[in-house]
Amino acid sequence: MKFLMLALATGFGSGFMRPASGTWGTLVGIPIVLLVSALNPFWYLMVTVALFFIGVLASEVAEKHWNESDSSKIVIDEIVGYMVTMLLVPVTFWNMLWAFFIFRFFDIVKLWPARQIDRGGYGGMGVMADDVAAAVYANMVLQFMVAFGWFGCGWN
Repeated sequence: MKFLMLALATGFGSGFMRPASGTWGTLVGIPIVLLVSALNPFWYLMVTVALFFIGVLASEVAEKHWNESDSSKIVIDEIVGYMVTMLLVPVTFWNMLWAFFIFRFFDIVKLWPARQIDRGGYGGMGVMADDVAAAVYANMVLQFMVAFGWFGCGWN
């Protein structure tokens, strides 16, 4: 069970890739979004919420295993963050590409409340929640871009 939790926490090993393990972890989110986007929006959300809570547990296991708070090897938070960024967004090449860059921007910059959550030391919940906060900002920007058809974003 511990091996499975560590595999999930590290995005099946992508968390060991350098540099920028979070970027590699976000890339793992792309095929997951492609798979889950075939579901209706309710089930997409349910899978995302379930993966969030599994990520909380996996992050706690990983933190204890490596004796590191919010280890850079943990990237399940980026995967779920990318899923939240794509929530209710049409799955097109341009939308997914922009979602990647916009999410990475907000994940790195960590606006309120992401920064406070990140620094709060809340264990697995904190590991996951700061990326979800960043993803909410990214989703709002992406929704705006889709609504106005900016930079190739849209329904086609």
